[in-house]
Amino acid sequence: MDERFDAVVIGSGFGGSVMAYRLAAAGKRVCLLERGKPYPPNSFARTPFELRNNFWDPSEQRYGLFNIWSFRGMAAIVSAGLGGGSLIYANVFIRKDASWFADPLLGGAGTWPITRGDLDPHYDAVQAVVQPEIYPSSYQFDNKTSAMRAAAAKLGIAQTDGDGDPSKPQWYLPHLAVTFTEPGADTARPGRVFDQGNNYHKMPRETCRLCGECDVGCNYGAKNTMDYTYITLAQEAGADIRALCEVKEFAPSPEGGYRVSYVAHDIEKKTTPGILPVGEMVTLHADKLIVAAGTLGSTYLLLKMRRQGLLPDLSPRLGSRFSGNGDLLMFASRCTEAGGRPVRLNASRAPVITSTFRFPDGEDDGGAERGLYLQDAGYPLAVDYIWEMLDRGLLPRAAAAAWEFVKTEFTGDVRAEIDRQLGTAVGEGTLSSTSMPLLGMGRDLPNGVMSVADDPATGVPLLQLRWDDGPSKGYLKGAMQHGRDVAGALGGSFAENPLTRLFNDLITVHPLGGCPMGRSSDDGVVNERGEVFNYPGLYVADGSVLPGPVGANPSFTIAAVSDRIASFMMEG
Repeated sequence: MDERFDAVVIGSGFGGSVMAYRLAAAGKRVCLLERGKPYPPNSFARTPFELRNNFWDPSEQRYGLFNIWSFRGMAAIVSAGLGGGSLIYANVFIRKDASWFADPLLGGAGTWPITRGDLDPHYDAVQAVVQPEIYPSSYQFDNKTSAMRAAAAKLGIAQTDGDGDPSKPQWYLPHLAVTFTEPGADTARPGRVFDQGNNYHKMPRETCRLCGECDVGCNYGAKNTMDYTYITLAQEAGADIRALCEVKEFAPSPEGGYRVSYVAHDIEKKTTPGILPVGEMVTLHADKLIVAAGTLGSTYLLLKMRRQGLLPDLSPRLGSRFSGNGDLLMFASRCTEAGGRPVRLNASRAPVITSTFRFPDGEDDGGAERGLYLQDAGYPLAVDYIWEMLDRGLLPRAAAAAWEFVKTEFTGDVRAEIDRQLGTAVGEGTLSSTSMPLLGMGRDLPNGVMSVADDPATGVPLLQLRWDDGPSKGYLKGAMQHGRDVAGALGGSFAENPLTRLFNDLITVHPLGGCPMGRSSDDGVVNERGEVFNYPGLYVADGSVLPGPVGANPSFTIAAVSDRIASFMMEG
């Protein structure tokens, strides 16, 4: 007989983990299904050998962290792992601007069914669990944070605490879901054990080591990811957490509720359950089913279920209102002060993001501009070496050092020392220490539409995206100009993402929409409570329900919306 649960949650990211905890804490029997594996400290890939398998493709016996979806004009990077997107995001916790819940360019359809006031108590609840901190002054030295602060001053932009005049540009240090300070300590210090193992993984965690590896998985446990926060709490409340369990099918049950079928990946045996017959799947029964597989995952599953006739009455709006949250990658390089003195950004010696510019929207100042956040971007140490390999002076320096070595061999001078030449070959590390990416995100237009079509070769339904950047050209142009201005204020050269410049391709790490929240099935897939129109007891709780861009980093808002949905489920 099928196992029965009060609720089954599909996905363990910012939506699913919140739902699992809230329902389990209310005494419900909950099962959380996650397709990816757990990532305890020291398990994230680092070496080239490890990285080659660090992608999600079970048909190729790969069960890694990154899942990259490539569409025409847009690529999206998402995560497969217990904790979902929290494993690879840059930790930023910013609330959606109150005035940005409406979009005059989209008319009435652009106004969200919920407001900032509706979400504020849920933002508070999420913040109390995740406990984000502001990047502490004791960690700041001659680095990108101080350089961005100086750039803001040079541009005449006020430094605030995040609550400045919304009609004017501002720069501030946002909250980050990172532990910098061990409990009881007066000063934040790197590498201090603050959790002896009171978490899902039962392993110690250390305060932030400033390694710049937030986006490839924190091996020290310093990030307050969903596995350390909500999933830990959900398990303690009695939730059944099942990793490496990929949902393939769900539908209403004749008994009421929903049946959910999944395959269990076996990494040791390297099975390929994506092609296993239905009889080898595990089936559960859920009184309530919460789909929280992320914007792409949830939309794909629902589209596939409708295509197979299992959920025929889903809204015609399914797949609509896709947005990349205005994500735009840019670069500032060879930053210098007046007189040519290098500005040392040291982007590999800090969390990925430490500060943010906020540029106002037309809703804030009465202008026509689309709102934008622009942030510094760090990266792992290995990227510094990639920067240096791009330095035009590398080959001449290496050739000079090689010539000195050859001369030593021919002269037979055993006293010859080439330390100076080798040091010259290595160089001063100027390019890597004075360059960094800039991350833009904001109010693009949510005009993308997702659909499914059968692969001609295999017959497997594939997710497709039709997205035209034309309506967002104004936003993209403005974002690019702000990036150019900030790079100039840093004293550096500005460069676009080569993919954007050469092929007009964008990369988003914040895909949103597809199952948009609406007031009826004519303009949405779910109502403001997250329940799917025409299917009582079926909910969606992740970034797919957001009917437009958040503007700021959306993770905090996704978690708050999910907490609100859970509250309504408690009442019902």
